[in-house]
Amino acid sequence: MSFWTDRAQAVLPGGGFGNFDPSLVIKNGQGSRVWDVEGNEYIDYLIGSGPMLLGHGHPEVVEAVEKQLRDGFTFFANNPQGIELAERICEAVPCAEQLRYVSTGGEADMFAIRLARAYTGRDLIIKFEGGYHGMSDEGQMSLSPTELRPFPEAEPDSAGILEKVREGVLIAAWNDPAQLDALFAEHGARIAAIIAEPLQRIIPAEPSFLAHLRALCDQHGSLLIFDEIVTGFRFAWGGAQAKYGVTPDLCTLGKTIGGGLPLAAVAGRAEIMRLFDKSQAGAQWLMQVGTLSGNPLASVAGLATLEVLSRSGTYEVMVEYGVRIQQMLQKALAPTGIPFQLVGDPMLFDVVFTETPIRDYRDTFAADKTAQGTFNRVLREHGILKSPAKIYPHLALTEADLAQTESAIQAAARALIQ
Repeated sequence: MSFWTDRAQAVLPGGGFGNFDPSLVIKNGQGSRVWDVEGNEYIDYLIGSGPMLLGHGHPEVVEAVEKQLRDGFTFFANNPQGIELAERICEAVPCAEQLRYVSTGGEADMFAIRLARAYTGRDLIIKFEGGYHGMSDEGQMSLSPTELRPFPEAEPDSAGILEKVREGVLIAAWNDPAQLDALFAEHGARIAAIIAEPLQRIIPAEPSFLAHLRALCDQHGSLLIFDEIVTGFRFAWGGAQAKYGVTPDLCTLGKTIGGGLPLAAVAGRAEIMRLFDKSQAGAQWLMQVGTLSGNPLASVAGLATLEVLSRSGTYEVMVEYGVRIQQMLQKALAPTGIPFQLVGDPMLFDVVFTETPIRDYRDTFAADKTAQGTFNRVLREHGILKSPAKIYPHLALTEADLAQTESAIQAAARALIQ
């Protein structure tokens, strides 16, 4: 262990922050690359788990944050920067007539679920097995279950969650419209909302599945919540809902909108969002207070990030990078004879080692975890940093980065058959 991992072990449970491999301690980042405390250099496809879409230290973001640092960190009051960012988001995101800031994506998902229950007066939430919606009690239902229970029974992924919470969440399989039809037929009058990632982790919705969610909610008076913490402003200007043409009642946003600083939001129809306004909501009022919600530092970082993303051709560049990396993976892995699937969208994807096409969480659950671990380990040994199950293309990549990435992928593929 290193000097820093030794120190971490003494003061941090498990020696880490709970986010990522605690043996890795990152010292700094610039552009497409990060350096650890041992001096190792990596091309960064983790990018802070998604928010650093422009890369590290983008000069326009740095300039905006440096200026705001001199003008004040936070005020626990409205500020012009947060108002301007809210305007920009509401102009871009189809469902967003109004928004309410929080500091993290997990908070945003928690409040979206609470808001749906308050607005509809109903108690049940439909969540998809394997879907990630933060650390709230509802979000921790069947996120990564090790026991594959019969649907719609939920499995808490954490100790300390009350049984009553589990009873309020129905678990469904991603990409199974017939199962959803049956759930609504039995429980429709009690279902407050469906919450879904438009791309579940890396698993795409099959054609018409998102539209089916929209139709079911409309038919039964339930709300549709899109968790766009990851996909918002990554998949398109306006998010996955703009790309796929299905507009939810509410969405949650994070990561990109804060430009790498803590900021997230619940956004949606004004009729629903009014429940955050005590003067309008009456008994339906939803209390929400956060010390750093909408703070000016994160807001200016978000504004600068969105300004860059709004420019012509930006998304096309990132899609091209993603497609090229997918082609590298296909070219290197196909000759090995090892079964694999490339799963996801050019903007967010990974390789899954299985011969079964991936439709839902249970397909990924059955994949070859040993091959996945070997592949990721060799990539890191060759200077590629990625999530255990995701690759995030981004704007800071260079031709030299892509060439090194291809070489690392080839080495990782060879390691699988040695």
